[in-house]
Amino acid sequence: MSNYDYNDALESVNYLKQFIISPIKSVIVAGSGLGGIAKSLTDKIIINTQNIPHWPISTAPSHSGNLIIGKISSRPVLLQQGRLHFYEGYSMKQITFPVRVFAMLGITEYIATNASGAINKNYSSGEIIAVRDHINLMGDNPLIGENDERWNERFPDMTHAYDKNMLDFLIDMGLKTGIYASFTGPSFETPSEVNMARLLGADVAGMSTVPEVIVANAMKLRVCVLSCAANMAAGIDPDKTLSGQEVIDVMNESSNRLADILIKLINKLNQE
Repeated sequence: MSNYDYNDALESVNYLKQFIISPIKSVIVAGSGLGGIAKSLTDKIIINTQNIPHWPISTAPSHSGNLIIGKISSRPVLLQQGRLHFYEGYSMKQITFPVRVFAMLGITEYIATNASGAINKNYSSGEIIAVRDHINLMGDNPLIGENDERWNERFPDMTHAYDKNMLDFLIDMGLKTGIYASFTGPSFETPSEVNMARLLGADVAGMSTVPEVIVANAMKLRVCVLSCAANMAAGIDPDKTLSGQEVIDVMNESSNRLADILIKLINKLNQE
């Protein structure tokens, strides 16, 4: 029985270390339909997450459930194909367990991608948005419960949750920025919920990422999130209905664009 605590994470770390040849500083988390970034990696080592001790298994559509060690422009990276979601029935501890493991492996940069619904009418379908802040509407927090000081302080600051240097670089590339509102899912948000998020200041809405960002910040990782606006959120286009397949289709179409952005970002990190 896994407790998803420090000792369980240490077992996962020790298992993964056998595959790591050079120190890895960057992890990339591929969201729905965005696992194609793996094509950009060289010198790949593919690890089935079912073999990693205590690692929860993703059940979401288009999330393959692999970790891939490889290189982008000579920089060693770790790619997580398929994340965990609250709507799958996992606890917040389980969802964020991989982030704990990554930090214990010595990774310092947490770069996540996700699919979202656009609340901001200035966004177009398939556009990649650089997240600059978030609003947690999931009704839970992964840091609730007994605190382990080996992982993080009790009250981590979230003022600068998204790394300014990486965000500035993405802005210089021409990306728009936005605020991401996280709902639990798996049902899409209602038009009234979307309007509420809009009034709170959100630009996009989704069902993931925020729990991991909270833990990544608690463990002092630099965070960058790229959100692909797959469609307009519920009620923005009153005649439009939403479907999970549409999200995956748009993500697949945007995968090459996202890969290009990620490669340029990794190149930038290589120069630091």
